[in-house]
Amino acid sequence: MSDQLVDAPKSRTGLYAVLAVVVLALIAAVAFFALRGDDGKDTVKIGVVGASDPYWETYQQAAADEGIDVEIIDFADYPQPNPALTEGDLDLNQFQHIVYLAGYNVDSGEDLVPIGSTAIYPLGLYSTQHDSVEDIPDGSTVAVPDDESNLARGLLILQSAGLIELEDGGSIYSTLDDVDEAASRVKVTALKADLTPTSLPDVAAAVINNDFVEDAGLKFSDAIAQDDPEDANALPYVNIFAARAEDKDDETLQKLVKIFQDTQEVQDGVQEVSGDTAELVRVPVADLEKSLAQVEEDTRAQR
Repeated sequence: MSDQLVDAPKSRTGLYAVLAVVVLALIAAVAFFALRGDDGKDTVKIGVVGASDPYWETYQQAAADEGIDVEIIDFADYPQPNPALTEGDLDLNQFQHIVYLAGYNVDSGEDLVPIGSTAIYPLGLYSTQHDSVEDIPDGSTVAVPDDESNLARGLLILQSAGLIELEDGGSIYSTLDDVDEAASRVKVTALKADLTPTSLPDVAAAVINNDFVEDAGLKFSDAIAQDDPEDANALPYVNIFAARAEDKDDETLQKLVKIFQDTQEVQDGVQEVSGDTAELVRVPVADLEKSLAQVEEDTRAQR
């Protein structure tokens, strides 16, 4: 038997081994690019309330320029984006302030965390029937959002405007039960946040979240009262990017926060959509985490 015949099976065995390695490599590559999207970019899903705001398109392009494919997922109201993030349907969300996130974490037992700040938005009181707070008749009804964080904030606005009195001066945990009706000028009703604008024909005034002001055909300058975003106690109302706790150090997610904060066209768009009322902020993440922990602790004590 010749040496050539003896070596042939060994050569075929080596060839099969090489082919197996190549096939496995191709499978791994296909799986890798399938996970990262057809163009090889990271794909990140961000949940928002108000995806029609033009700056989100600008933001997506800025992220794409950095090699990150961002999909903006729109939600109709506030209770939806946090559960979607918790369940893994989103990678981030950006729609809420610290007080709202704290309430969700305490009630659900979850541990979503802030990974970056965006802005503080003043909350305003609007009316289509009266030009000033002083014109609102005694005994009339005023609407506020019914989610507990914005409800409390709305009540504090009404108190600052002289329309109601809250027992013990009120706090970020105030509820309708804390309204001293005998000492108040108006009655207060709580509605879903997206319904407060449509209630204006039926109430004397309504506290309306920024997300719904322009959709209701109003201008931010139409507010007849609002809170002060520059107040020293405003930190719990800083709007944030939120992520799952296990993802808080993810470099791609952190990069997306930086893109939002550093892209001037995005920042200008936020200001434009807010009617130049937004106070753009860059709060250290450690301070956001500290504020969240404190508000969660206080919230548990209130439950």
